[in-house]
Amino acid sequence: MLYKKLSELTDEERKKLIGRGGGDLADVGATVAAIIKDVKQNGDAALREYTKKFDGADIEAIEVSKEEIDEAAKSIDPDLLAHLEFAAANIKKFHEAQMPQKIWFIEVSPGIELGQKFTPLESVGAYVPGGRASYPSTALMTIVPAKVAGVKNVVMCTPPGKDGKVNPLTLAAAKIAGADHVYKIGGVQAIAGMAYGTESVLKIDKIVGPGNVFVTAAKMQVRNMAEIDFPAGPSEVLIIADDSCNARMAASDMIAQAEHDPNAVSVIVTTSEKLAAAVRDEVRKQAKETLRTEIVNTSLENAAVLLVNSIDECITFSNEFAPEHLEIMVDDPDYVLEEIEHAGSIFVGNYAPVPVGDYASGTNHVLPTAGYARIYSGLNLAHFMKSASIQRINKQGLETLKSSVIALAEKEGLQAHADSIRTRFE
Repeated sequence: MLYKKLSELTDEERKKLIGRGGGDLADVGATVAAIIKDVKQNGDAALREYTKKFDGADIEAIEVSKEEIDEAAKSIDPDLLAHLEFAAANIKKFHEAQMPQKIWFIEVSPGIELGQKFTPLESVGAYVPGGRASYPSTALMTIVPAKVAGVKNVVMCTPPGKDGKVNPLTLAAAKIAGADHVYKIGGVQAIAGMAYGTESVLKIDKIVGPGNVFVTAAKMQVRNMAEIDFPAGPSEVLIIADDSCNARMAASDMIAQAEHDPNAVSVIVTTSEKLAAAVRDEVRKQAKETLRTEIVNTSLENAAVLLVNSIDECITFSNEFAPEHLEIMVDDPDYVLEEIEHAGSIFVGNYAPVPVGDYASGTNHVLPTAGYARIYSGLNLAHFMKSASIQRINKQGLETLKSSVIALAEKEGLQAHADSIRTRFE
């Protein structure tokens, strides 16, 4: 773990922090392309082959049956099921608030009404990672907003265990969220299957959800066939803190991110030398007590405790870093919030740790990582909808546009464009 004044970082240390990402997509590009090509050409046979190779599972049926899903839901402890339903209700409520007016118009001048029409995508594929852990929360985060938006066909892909079965909790979450189809495939092969369609897998219009560097590379490579949300890699948190921050709380939030993945990144930037030292000591202490010790310790090699002279320096660094998760733990959080330009999701106050957004507050935890928050928004209702502009114009309105359209069309050498206006006045 790096422990330093921000001003004293070497170029290499700063480059590592700002340029983090958990792997270069180019390094896996050829491997990913070969798998995508195979799935495109050989369909279900290729899906079964790669599931055996990468997940160690022999599968015959690729789609999880309704009976399997119902059985899985019945096997879950009722209290745990209630927690999933509580989280799903909050996620639904938050995303319903994002629903745009389906059709709207403004009158820009007499006879000219301009508007917009929003419609849901027809089909969406939700990728839910597996491997080191099950992520029923990701099933909720990717499927619930799609159903709120009105997507007709929402499919979920997630890798099976070695027994060829999907984690029951993930299946229960898919049922609660309203998935229309669930496929027991993961990795690059799942992305390819959704993008191109196979005998068993429905071809979809858009793929959403996080994954490792292979999944991210696959999403980027199939964009000619299916739109994606954004690149989403290893998890990360940046904490802006001053003397008002509780060191134990901040350290626990850094450990919480570290346990996600060996490539996860946890950073705190603070104006308080006392807090910086306390957080460093607490992180070391808590790392010894966590259950996922090996993952946490590896991840903490990417961590940093950085000391600065002012809150404005914290803000400047945060905007350069463009974190997936940003925690603001300062005396005057409103000032910091106002000045933040780049962040996937923002958590304000000592009692707003990242895990509330991961699970149950209702905001979405599928977020851009590795600095992509500079150009992408976290998953929201707009990802599941498209818009078309509308023009409703009568003869009076066209009369006011006539001379401008004709002049500009003729200047561009498009005579027929100009004539299409003239014919309406002959």
